[in-house]
Amino acid sequence: MDKFLIQATVISVALCLTTICARRAENSQKLLPISKDDVEASLVFDRHCDTCHGKDGQAKTFKAKFNHARNLADAQWQSEATDERIFNSIFNGRGKMPAFGKKLSEEEVNALVEYVRTLKK
Repeated sequence: MDKFLIQATVISVALCLTTICARRAENSQKLLPISKDDVEASLVFDRHCDTCHGKDGQAKTFKAKFNHARNLADAQWQSEATDERIFNSIFNGRGKMPAFGKKLSEEEVNALVEYVRTLKK
């Protein structure tokens, strides 16, 4: 494997872990251990979701405003939306949101549903 690619991968993983740790530190006094699923879900979110929903899920990006993307951190929406609805929106698409059912496995979509729940403000 190319040395540059290995370094880039290590840096990307380190940045993701830093982001997850910062988010958890904001939400609690104790820093909980980070599971492998959390890391993978955050990477999937960063790759496919944050362009529209933003890194923090608040949909404050230009693309989010243009497409009227959902604010995933909204406490009221979080309390009203079921896990099944979130799963179906990711898997099948909804409105301007594309379907990811052919790009992501069911396990990845389930991990994203759990990750979206961590964005609640």
